[in-house]
Amino acid sequence: MPSLFDPISLRGLTFKNRLFVSPMAQYSAVDGVPTDWHLVHLGSRAVGGAGMVCVEATAVSPEGRISPEDTGLWNDAQAEAFSRITGFLKGQGAHPGIQLAHAGRKASTRAPWKGHGFIPPGQGGWQPLAPSAIAFQEGYGIPVALDPGGIEKVVRDFVEASRRAAQAGFEVIELHFAHGYLAHEFLSPLSNRRADEYGGTVENRMRMPLRIAAAVRDAWAGRPLFVRLSATDWVEGGWDLPQTLELAARLKELGVDLIDCSSGGLSPAQEIPLRPGYQVPFAEAIRREVGVATGAVGLLTGAEEADEVIARGQADVVLLARELLRDPYFPLHAAKELGVDVDWPPQYLRAKG
Repeated sequence: MPSLFDPISLRGLTFKNRLFVSPMAQYSAVDGVPTDWHLVHLGSRAVGGAGMVCVEATAVSPEGRISPEDTGLWNDAQAEAFSRITGFLKGQGAHPGIQLAHAGRKASTRAPWKGHGFIPPGQGGWQPLAPSAIAFQEGYGIPVALDPGGIEKVVRDFVEASRRAAQAGFEVIELHFAHGYLAHEFLSPLSNRRADEYGGTVENRMRMPLRIAAAVRDAWAGRPLFVRLSATDWVEGGWDLPQTLELAARLKELGVDLIDCSSGGLSPAQEIPLRPGYQVPFAEAIRREVGVATGAVGLLTGAEEADEVIARGQADVVLLARELLRDPYFPLHAAKELGVDVDWPPQYLRAKG
């Protein structure tokens, strides 16, 4: 079986190891444009030895942002700013990825350290969009239900963002279909109460996300395409693993290369049994039942723990988030702990020991 520091190839792109940086919102962009913060934040994880560094949820349109400080990829100025970052990441041996997203009904909110909560249109916010006019929870704005023209625009926005991602030098796109944002809202019967071809049956609820995936796959020809899914809402009667398996099989048919397996985020009523590796069984089930590569994520913090996920065949890659905030050089330290000799940046060789 492979190990954490064995390379992996997806659609002709070879990653030097199976430790990837999970997309993590930084709420530090200006008009969607990444700043020096993003260069240092992302660059330090590439210096730290990750095989792929994925940019945070990046909005495909202004109204698709979670907050006013989100990164975006709806104009050329944003793409140009990202090109500086992707160039640095590649120079450190990390493949640059970007997560394309639309926040749906969870849009127009304050950054966490600014108090969370909805920002009304008259105070610098905007009108959220969703499959149905159902607010995420009390204190959030009531979204406008997308009409067919609005759905067409969202699909086009994802395609245009994927083309700008190529211009900016990204090598992997991850579509954000998880955590209660727009695509996930279409999938879950808790947030999708539509009576047209985009609501009701699981086939109809999958229609809009599958349209996005198919259109981006066509535009992103020849490059790896990932999709992050919430495998369950953790709410009775919501989106669940059997439906996720069905969706993952359809995504595989469309040419998606890896399913990044997360969960939750759709409903404040969720009850998540938090424990180390609690989402790994989702990655294992999708990998086994669908035959598509998967990524495991969620409360994975140790080198041996991550290595075992790969060695047991539970997932093909491990994505880390908070642990890489604590230690940007976790991959270098993990390699030493596991007895694997990996290259260090020449500037840091004196510390390799």
